[in-house]
Amino acid sequence: MASPLLLLLPLAVSSLLLPFAAAARVFSVADYGAAGDGARYDTGAIQAAVDACAAAGGGRVLLPAPGDYLTATVHLRSRVVLDVAPGARLLGGTRQADYPPESRRWYVVLAENTTGAGVTGGGEINGQGGAFVVTPNPQKNIMVSWNATGDCEGDECRPRLVGFIDSKDVTIHDITLNQPAYWCLHIVRCDNTMIHNVSIYGDFDTPNNDGIDIEDSNNTAITHCHIDTGDDAICPKSTTGPVYNLTATNCWIRTKSCAIKFGSASFFDFKKLVFDNITIVDSHRGLGMQIRDGGNVSDVVFSNIKMSTRYYHPLWWGRAEPIYITTCPRHPDSKEGTISDIQFINISSVSENGVFLAGSKHGLLRNLKFKNVDLTYKRWTNYSGGLYDYRPGCQKMVKHRTGGMMLEHISGLEIDNVRMRWSRGSLKGWDVDPLLFQPSTVDKLSFHDWQSLAVSR
Repeated sequence: MASPLLLLLPLAVSSLLLPFAAAARVFSVADYGAAGDGARYDTGAIQAAVDACAAAGGGRVLLPAPGDYLTATVHLRSRVVLDVAPGARLLGGTRQADYPPESRRWYVVLAENTTGAGVTGGGEINGQGGAFVVTPNPQKNIMVSWNATGDCEGDECRPRLVGFIDSKDVTIHDITLNQPAYWCLHIVRCDNTMIHNVSIYGDFDTPNNDGIDIEDSNNTAITHCHIDTGDDAICPKSTTGPVYNLTATNCWIRTKSCAIKFGSASFFDFKKLVFDNITIVDSHRGLGMQIRDGGNVSDVVFSNIKMSTRYYHPLWWGRAEPIYITTCPRHPDSKEGTISDIQFINISSVSENGVFLAGSKHGLLRNLKFKNVDLTYKRWTNYSGGLYDYRPGCQKMVKHRTGGMMLEHISGLEIDNVRMRWSRGSLKGWDVDPLLFQPSTVDKLSFHDWQSLAVSR
């Protein structure tokens, strides 16, 4: 029987989409002077339409088709829905001057302190991410960094695509988000967010172009999304507050990093998260937790998930693990968070590496349950194995035997109807050990109907 939360999702989608259907007031950016030729900046016209819409009490700001609307940051207002029509594109500017002075506000579309704002329409918002590639590299692109002012550091100083900050009743639906220069869709300290039927496409060789980052936000539903990008696809983070009540269902994911990843920013707790009916294809990791900053994770369900995970260049975090659950201190003086009450139900994978479950001395993994799980192991790329990847921080990369499931610092693991299938003739570098663990770090193990067997390729 489906959980009550999942049964309520269709109702939640319908109720959140009603305001969009009912918004009769339409403000076309063409009426405010937008050229839509992709060469001249239409920022002034778009922002004027947004402000007029807000002053009238809300409605839709239409970017009509055909048209390419080049813009600096567009600031959404409460009860204003940006409606990018099919065949229209909103193009993000590629100059630092196109964005606010503070790097934390570098977005092509930005909503701050809004109620009932959203994005929809069937068209496309495009970050022109290719313009930020300094040196194309099939291993990992080298990117522009706007760090000269010192407002941000390192090589992650690039604009995000769409951001909602300190907002509530957010809806993003029926839209394509394409070629972000950095993170694509960023939800920060928001409450009651619906993300439905969103297609995200990022350059597969570009780092840090995450699909959906849910940061310090509660009561979030992600449904029927297609995410094909280089970096993490769905990524809950807790930097200034907890993440509660996040549900993601009926999604398709491909990434060179981790398909679903908690962290690594993890200063506060994650609780009551559900991931159901997800397809993960050719990703570097499948289901992951990188808890590094003292926050705790509890009450999480992964169910009805099919995936394939493979090796990519080690410049990318990951070692082809279908399931990667870790907690350890980012720095020697960092707190150690715990991970508890995690369920994996009806999971199947074909992977080039095994399951990796690693707590730490003061941050145990507790009460993990695997039920109806089918793990097939085989090799098909030429990347070397024999390494465990603890990054960021902790032990970093460690040489290790490769097994079906590696366990350390766990108290409570239940295995029920789990199959490990080893593909004959395609296990280069494997020791074909079903379980690898140090008995002194693991207790309260329970096995029921568990098998490990060799199968034909």
